[in-house]
This record gives sequence, C-alpha cells and structure tokens, in this order.
Amino acid sequence: MNTTRKPPVMMIHGGFCGPWAWDEFAARFREAGYDVSAPALRFHDGAKPAPALATTSLLDYADDLEKQIAAMRSPPVLIGHSMGGLLAQMLAARCDIAAAILLAPTAPWGVPPSTLFEIGTAQSLMLRVGFWSMTLEPDFNTAAAHSLDRFSEAQRKHIFDRFRPESGRATFEALHWGLDMRRASEVDIRKVTCPLLFLTGAGDRICPPGTVQRAAALYKNSTFEAMPGMSHWLIGEPGWEAVCDRSLSWLESI
Repeated sequence: MNTTRKPPVMMIHGGFCGPWAWDEFAARFREAGYDVSAPALRFHDGAKPAPALATTSLLDYADDLEKQIAAMRSPPVLIGHSMGGLLAQMLAARCDIAAAILLAPTAPWGVPPSTLFEIGTAQSLMLRVGFWSMTLEPDFNTAAAHSLDRFSEAQRKHIFDRFRPESGRATFEALHWGLDMRRASEVDIRKVTCPLLFLTGAGDRICPPGTVQRAAALYKNSTFEAMPGMSHWLIGEPGWEAVCDRSLSWLESI
C-alpha cells in the first residue's frame, strides 16, 4: 500500500485507561507509515476527573469521538481496545469508516455473555447499590488478576499507577445492557459496512473468545481470531507485537 494513500488511524482506549495505553502499538503503526491519533475519552486526560464523570455515558464518549472523526482528512481506521472496541463498533454505525480493528472488545447491546466469569463480574457490581451514578476507582487486585495477569508484579504496579477512575454510568451500560432502557451500547448493525477484524486473547477472561466471536458474527464483513497465549492486555503484554503485526497485515490485505 502506498504510504501517501494510507488512511488515518484513530486508537480508542478502554475503561480506566488513557491514550498512554497505546504507546507501543501506536509507535509500530507510525513506523508502518500511518498517521495515528489516540484521543483521551472525556475526563480521561490524566487530570483529576470532574464529578460529572460518574454519569458520563457511552453515548457521550461516542459523541466526542464522532466530532473528531468528522474533522479528519479522510475516513479513518478505528482501533479500539476493550470498551474502546465497543465504542469503535458504535462509531462504525455512525460514521464513514475505512475499517475497524477490535482488540478484546466489549460486546454491544444484545450479545449475551459466554462464561460464568462474565456473569459473576457483572452481578458483583450490583452489590454496590447505585454504582451506575458513581465514579468507579480502579482496583489493583482485579486488574492484576484478569487484565495485567501476564506481567510481572513490578510491571503490573507500574501500569496500574497510570489507571484512572471510570464512569459508573458507562460501566453499567456496557455490562448491564439488559437493564439499560436507553440501549446506549446498541449498534445499528445494518449501518456497519466497513470490514472489521476482531482479535481477542485465547486466555482472556474479561472479553473471552466465545463472547467476542458472538459479537463478530453480527457483522457481514468481519474476521474473528483468538490469539494463542494472549490475555486481555494484548495491546502491550508479552507478545503484543504479533497482535500489532496481524492488525497491520490485515489492513494491507484489504
């Protein structure tokens, strides 16, 4: 592919994170000749979040990103991780998108969980009555066990120190879509016409292969792959280079 004709790339980070999560991934894409942007979701810019974060919706995140996409020179490639992968699917139905790469993406409205772990995680949140209107602080033990599990203890602490609070409203909309009367995480599948690549770690418990494959099956022009040996933080954990290279080779192929 001619470098001058490559589409711009927007990388969308996941919950409790920020643009820093894409540091290695973005550098590799830039080396391949792509113009990469990695915006911060609303109230995720590293500063102490405003109280309004508690009730910020997935729809608010998507609205902000849609405006940025409208200002881009040409239809971009969206790359989203975890909750960012859900936002990328929502935006693919709203905007003119060249392609989308969904890395361990949260599934959209209507896709049921495929594991007891997913069900248990969602139900455990219900023990915090009213969490949907709270600012949720990141929990080290949860992150270490299920998201950063392939790092050393020192590496886990280093990465976790960069985590930020997340919106209770957005978390509710993503994990408890069956109770969300606004259907914030719903994607109009008929409007998604771009090619999509779904990649998840074969050992991912947060966004397991079974659930991600169900999400991929919604779309006519989608490819699904489970990456052997990888977990949830496949954008930076050991072996991330293979995930990045697979993403790049898929882009070249289309």
